[in-house]
Amino acid sequence: MTTSKVTYQGGLRTTAIHLQSNNEIITDAPIDNQGKGEAFSPTDLLATSLASCMLTIIGIKARDMNIDIAGTTAEVTKVMAAEPRRVSEVHVIITFSQPLDDRTQKIFYKMALTCPVAQSIHPDITQIVTIRHEKPL
Repeated sequence: MTTSKVTYQGGLRTTAIHLQSNNEIITDAPIDNQGKGEAFSPTDLLATSLASCMLTIIGIKARDMNIDIAGTTAEVTKVMAAEPRRVSEVHVIITFSQPLDDRTQKIFYKMALTCPVAQSIHPDITQIVTIRHEKPL
């Protein structure tokens, strides 16, 4: 089954339609690569999909452990390399809105590193993951 349909709109912009839900994503080339930077760039989506996957997999494990992680956030920083132009690092800081004991924190960290996107990204892309909480135990 086809996942999405991407259409080039001109002006270094695309629209992607998720065929099952009909949701739309717009991408623009970044300012540092001749674009307007008015939307996620394709490489922004790569980095963002990593964090989204990590939170989803952690969410599955948290649900199995009867832990509510609603409100958990992930901040994403993408680092680009020049030759060739590519993503070289993705930094993900996952912040839980409630305190976690050490055991749970280690479980969630392992889940983050083993999410399907993390396992699909080329090994030359460094993934740096930090887990923290808004309120200490």
